[in-house]
Amino acid sequence: MSHVFPRHTRLNPPVATGGEGCYLIDAAGKRYLDASGGAAVSCLGHNDPEIVAAVKAQLDQIAFAHTGFFTSEPAEQLADLLIANAPGDLDRVYYVTGGSEATEAAIKLARQYWVEKGEPQRSRLISRKQSYHGNTIGALSAGGNEWRRAQFGPLLLDVTHIDPCYEYRLRHDGESLEDYGLRAAQALEDELLRVGPENVMAFMAEPVVGATAGTLTPAPGYFKRIREICDQYDILLILDEVMCGMGRTGTLFACEQDGIAPDITCIAKGLGAGYQPIGAMLCSARIYKTIEEGTGFFQHGHTYNGHPTACVAGLAVVSAILDRGLLPRVQAQGEKLAHRLADRFGQHPHIGDLRGRGLFHGIEIVADRDTKEPFDPSLGISAKIKKAAFEEGLVCYPMSGTIDGKHGDHVMLAPPFIISDAQLDEITDKLATALEKAIH
Repeated sequence: MSHVFPRHTRLNPPVATGGEGCYLIDAAGKRYLDASGGAAVSCLGHNDPEIVAAVKAQLDQIAFAHTGFFTSEPAEQLADLLIANAPGDLDRVYYVTGGSEATEAAIKLARQYWVEKGEPQRSRLISRKQSYHGNTIGALSAGGNEWRRAQFGPLLLDVTHIDPCYEYRLRHDGESLEDYGLRAAQALEDELLRVGPENVMAFMAEPVVGATAGTLTPAPGYFKRIREICDQYDILLILDEVMCGMGRTGTLFACEQDGIAPDITCIAKGLGAGYQPIGAMLCSARIYKTIEEGTGFFQHGHTYNGHPTACVAGLAVVSAILDRGLLPRVQAQGEKLAHRLADRFGQHPHIGDLRGRGLFHGIEIVADRDTKEPFDPSLGISAKIKKAAFEEGLVCYPMSGTIDGKHGDHVMLAPPFIISDAQLDEITDKLATALEKAIH
């Protein structure tokens, strides 16, 4: 009998005992193609010898030193590398151990920034429906997935959620993509004027929405208009790149493709590629200077901030992404994946939308392609797809509640950056089999 508290008490998952490139291996020797990188984590695949060697070498030097007393060479080197490649005037790196901690830190930093600037009335955060920013109370408050939030409602912060940029569901007939993008962004200004911009500290969004809505990509011009609105009303822009960042969409930071830079951004998952738990919050020089010239102390912290072994893994991973030419590879393999998905599922009667960037793709499942009607939630389509795919030896990321937290289903794909052409074929073949089994 296991004493592990699992994610689901009625499931009995196999024991993972090995990894080899894009595959995971269980105790029975069965191989699974990791087409979602777990949760968009394993960007370099499994058992990369260079990353493993870097972690082992760090353990021979020093595994841990508390940041209340020391910094470390890996922490300094990783911060330098991230800032050298970061957009805009991002200038400082605050380390954490995962995505929820990164977004929690971002919310608290935004609040402290305005307090130290003498505007303590700025306490409101605006984010979007069908977003996901993590599972801690602040991060869950910022997220807009109603199913995840429901039972914890009395504990959550008062955060406003505007509509997402969801072209497939929300663009009007005859409306151009550009016009829709501007209309979707206008929801932010409308909400600012409703609550009073002087009361708002920040707007938080994922450049490409991850698991909750199945890789929603922004319409052209959407984020440029969002940036303009934030600047016009002096609101901080927090971008959550926990899932879509670190090369996943084809650039190191996802927002680069929208031609903007945030005031604060959050990264994790692909930063450590699964070799160590690490995340980070990056902030602009302006924000850091406000804290530096004020109290000098960010009133926040965790025991494992800046963990040297985690930082050396992050340094090795980011160096590998940049030095091995993996960003162009993500773009090239991402195009191939998009073509394969379009060829295989573009006219499928139960596939409503195919979307994504780089090696980050979503497939929205519908009961009726013409009307976009979703399946009844009671059918549990996403769970059936996940189970059928797993039986085929495919790890993918199906989710329900795509539309409003209850209705809609999608499958998210986020394979390792090292994925081969043959493995792209394996993904589409096995996914097609899983869809057939789950829907019919």
